[in-house]
Amino acid sequence: MKKEYFDKFEKLKNRYEEIGKSNQLSLNQAELKNLEEQSYSPNFWSDNAKAQAVTSKISYLKNYIRSFEEIQAAFANLKAAYEFLDEDASFENDFETLCIKCDELIEDFSVFAYLSGEFDNCDCVISINPGAGGNEANDWVEMLLKMLINYAKSKDFKVTINNAPAAQVIGLEHATFTVEGPFAYGLFKSEDGVHRLVRISPTDEKKRRHTTFAAVNVVPIIKDDVELDIDQKDLKIDVFRSSGPGGQGVNTTDSAVRITHIPTGIVSTCQDSRSQIQNRQHAMEILKSRLYNLMKRNQAQKLSDLMGEKLNIEWGSQIRNYVLYPYTLVKDPRTGIETSNVDAVLAGQIDEFVRAFLISGEQ
Repeated sequence: MKKEYFDKFEKLKNRYEEIGKSNQLSLNQAELKNLEEQSYSPNFWSDNAKAQAVTSKISYLKNYIRSFEEIQAAFANLKAAYEFLDEDASFENDFETLCIKCDELIEDFSVFAYLSGEFDNCDCVISINPGAGGNEANDWVEMLLKMLINYAKSKDFKVTINNAPAAQVIGLEHATFTVEGPFAYGLFKSEDGVHRLVRISPTDEKKRRHTTFAAVNVVPIIKDDVELDIDQKDLKIDVFRSSGPGGQGVNTTDSAVRITHIPTGIVSTCQDSRSQIQNRQHAMEILKSRLYNLMKRNQAQKLSDLMGEKLNIEWGSQIRNYVLYPYTLVKDPRTGIETSNVDAVLAGQIDEFVRAFLISGEQ
């Protein structure tokens, strides 16, 4: 048998045994059974907040158990293929394929094991706001929007752009979009913070290097069954003509809706639908999520963490640096993860950064 096959198998075997030691499958199965029994109670929804937490936990445990069982099955097949290699070299292709599959499943599980937060299994709303850098910051907003949308699509998540008006010179004034899918918030919370870009400006005739900043804000979408008392007198609702992508019907009617929560200053805007009613409902959903998130933090000064317009978006506050000139490098100072493949990162390949953030416990 080739030594490379032995090395590959031993490496995956060690990783499999490592997660097996830390895995609490039987305990999770018992907890799942207990929670499901609770959910069958006729009074289960009498406490909406508690019921929401239970159903979220049930979903998490089901995914956790299924993911680990997939690893068990894949490793059993890998072990069989490895044992047959001594007798039949035709199993080499099967062995290589199963090595890749096991590696991917273990990598995914290593992230999944850390997605047990209260809102990790929720959908999320992501806002991107320009910081220091002038027109460059507006362009950076659009670049980040494309990066995050591509990442969402790589996970087969549904993406809805709620508001992304074009800036006067280049890029976008700001952007807000919704991501729907299993553990959307749990994955995207790694992107919450200031992102710094260093490059040769495409708008600078002298081709000078510019440093640009933009803030990404991620909040979970709180389900409708979570009660939150919002006084209608505290809301200012404006309707206006949509701008940007959306088609002729959207852009020529007063279908866009902006809702301002006067006491906190939180603003929610939606213009993705032709229907003003639908946009209003979606804007209220986003506003509710932001208010609930603020309430859970229970600290008024944390408002700046939720609203990019009030965040200090400049040097020293960034969570990730993207350098395109004089060299290429993307580095996350929180985890130390870095790569020189900037193009791949900007195309949405950020799994390595997300995984490292979750494992680090920074959240």
